[in-house]
Amino acid sequence: MTSSSTLLTRSLKSEAPRSRSRSLFTLLFGLIAGFCLSQFASRMATPVIIYPLARQHSANHTDLHNDLVVDEGPEHEVFYHEHKEDNTTIADKLKKEVRILCWVMTNPKNHKSKARHVKRTWGKRCNILLFMSSAEDNELPTVKLDVEEGRTNLWRKVKEAFKYVYKHHYNDADWFYKADDDTYAIIENMRYMLYPYSPKTPVHFGFKFKPFVKQGYMSGGAGYVLSREALRRFVVEGIPNPKMCLPGTVENEDIEVGRCMANLNVSAGDSRDSTGRGRMFPFVPEHHLIPGKYDLKWWYWAYQYYKNDDGLDCCSDLAISFHYVAPHFMYVMDYLIYHLKPYGLLRTPEALPAKLKVGKLLPAPIDQPAASNEDSVSDLDRMISSTTVKIDHEPDAREVSSKEVDTEEEKEETESHEKNTSQKKEANDDKSHKE
Repeated sequence: MTSSSTLLTRSLKSEAPRSRSRSLFTLLFGLIAGFCLSQFASRMATPVIIYPLARQHSANHTDLHNDLVVDEGPEHEVFYHEHKEDNTTIADKLKKEVRILCWVMTNPKNHKSKARHVKRTWGKRCNILLFMSSAEDNELPTVKLDVEEGRTNLWRKVKEAFKYVYKHHYNDADWFYKADDDTYAIIENMRYMLYPYSPKTPVHFGFKFKPFVKQGYMSGGAGYVLSREALRRFVVEGIPNPKMCLPGTVENEDIEVGRCMANLNVSAGDSRDSTGRGRMFPFVPEHHLIPGKYDLKWWYWAYQYYKNDDGLDCCSDLAISFHYVAPHFMYVMDYLIYHLKPYGLLRTPEALPAKLKVGKLLPAPIDQPAASNEDSVSDLDRMISSTTVKIDHEPDAREVSSKEVDTEEEKEETESHEKNTSQKKEANDDKSHKE
């Protein structure tokens, strides 16, 4: 009996470590399996298409700032939710009565990096959307023009694009808007601006620059919109006639459009709102909204046709277009404009103006202080003379961005510094040699 008890005790003691080892192994195995299952479930639960940026940014989620300032747009389609409670009666009415064809100037290397983001955001609100390029792309799709790419071919490309639009869509729209693939436009506000005008009136609108054309010419980047009659005159009477429109091609397509419009007696319309604030702009919103240093030598002050403010009084509440908009920021603007709303603040839409007779234009707006803490009449930039800078040469067809201006200034400062350093060195060398 004693011998049996002893053997049983020894057996139990030897099994205890084995049992603890098995328990520990089972616990570790369970933890590892649970972790793997949770990771698998979390990946399955994240819709890749709905959140395309989540996977893109997850590799370096600590550097949020860098994630926000990248230029690339999302790879996948971005889905939107509808606002069924919105009253779109007026917008729907204008979409039928003020039909706008938008054509976007692009090139093969920008099809995916820029143009498709225009299609996914503001472009879908045009009545007709076309992309003009030198190569076919079924995703957009593109209209393939028989024009080589490059800055020197911009004028020819514009002429060929408008010829295509006239041939295939002249009766399908009332107004014809040209934009770049880094332009962002609020089409509803464009329809409101154009509503009183007859498409039979020879007129075009945009951000108006002053030099080179007596009545002004429109910024290529902010985009310009032609009435149906302006389009007809351009294609039928202008392009075939070298006395009306420049044959061949040059870089300054927006200047040549302005000259051609003036020769054809197509008025350069005023796109400002009733308070004198601008609605179409050659730069991104922050460059106009946030006042910068007042450099009297900056070309912009000399080029603008109207003395436009910067700061919060720069821009109309019904602004239409901005330029140099990065692809990712187009989605941000889409959200801020069409989705984000302050709860409880309801703004009554402005009444539609009376229709004008053919050939008639609205009178110039009355320049007045805005209802804000910034008096637009007395600001420093309102006092800058348009003759501050002597304009002795034509720019290229694309306006120079503020970053490029800064780069040129830095380059000049560097060259000046190097020149002064070299002169000092030569003077020291001469002094040493004499001694």
